[in-house]
Amino acid sequence: MVKSKGNQEGFSMQEAKEEVREEVKEEVKDKVEEEKKEEVSVKAEADKESQEQKIDEELKYWKNMALRYAAEVENLKKSFKREKEEYYKFALESVFKELLPAIDNLERALEAFSQSQNIEALKQGVELTLKSIIQALEKFGLTQFEPAIGEPFHPNFHEALSTEEHPEVPSGAITKVYQKGYKLHERVIRPALVCVSSGKSQEKSETQQKSEN
Repeated sequence: MVKSKGNQEGFSMQEAKEEVREEVKEEVKDKVEEEKKEEVSVKAEADKESQEQKIDEELKYWKNMALRYAAEVENLKKSFKREKEEYYKFALESVFKELLPAIDNLERALEAFSQSQNIEALKQGVELTLKSIIQALEKFGLTQFEPAIGEPFHPNFHEALSTEEHPEVPSGAITKVYQKGYKLHERVIRPALVCVSSGKSQEKSETQQKSEN
């Protein structure tokens, strides 16, 4: 069946309208997509700026916190230094307080001796003062020790100043004590000064005779 010319023109117009409509749709679609892209870009840029601002604020916060902590640490160091200096400066205060009465007693004993010249009273006063000093030092862990005659020599507690032959004390044992030793708690701060036996005279002569034979 052959279409008429009017029908052909009607179809051409219809097709043209469809094409125009499609072109408009495409343009609108492209425009919408571009607007969406712009919105996304603007939003991303805004988010980026917001994130950078947030990071800057956090960095500023932590920087201030670090400066504050650094200042506190410096103040603590200064405080500890002052306390340490104070401690060392007055560490022996309690020791000196315990020794002061002994000094007072010595001064009183000397004053009494200058007035009466009583040697026995002075002797008793000095003995009592010495006893009070020793008792005061014992409160802080300082103790005297004096080795007994005949006690074996021990290098951690004794220091030999001399040796001698002794008829009763065996070789390597103590015969005399020149000076007492002192311990602070369990540590020897001054060994006792002693004389050590080099053996009995009889033992030496017997040893010499055996070596000669």
